[in-house]
Amino acid sequence: MSAPAFTRGFDIESQDYERAGEASASIKQALRQLGIGADILRRVSVVAYEAEMNLVIHSLGGQLSIRVDPEGIVLTAEDRGPGISDIESAMRAGFSTADDRARDMGFGAGMGLPNMRRNADEFLIESRPGVGTRLEARFHLG
Repeated sequence: MSAPAFTRGFDIESQDYERAGEASASIKQALRQLGIGADILRRVSVVAYEAEMNLVIHSLGGQLSIRVDPEGIVLTAEDRGPGISDIESAMRAGFSTADDRARDMGFGAGMGLPNMRRNADEFLIESRPGVGTRLEARFHLG
């Protein structure tokens, strides 16, 4: 299946739990309008939500963006720090550095990055402590 070209970006603010989930819901709605199939729609929605929540919970703010073209879907999250000092540990299910506020709201179970990796066809993560983190999830169409 091919999809028409589409690009959209969202600014995500640190600790903005009031609006958390709005960007990923907008992404899901846009993909549904583009006619993206249910399986890919579900997987992209999971990754978008997990990425958005990581930006809210762990970063100093950042950008969540999506690009759809005939080749596939690329979801990117980039933040302004603090970065991940141990990516290998962060990728393990159950590992979390979420603060008490996030945990009290039911977040921070340490499943975000593993869920993103599992749902994406390709998953890349780069991080520099004190600088920030960039992740990219790719989904193949067809």
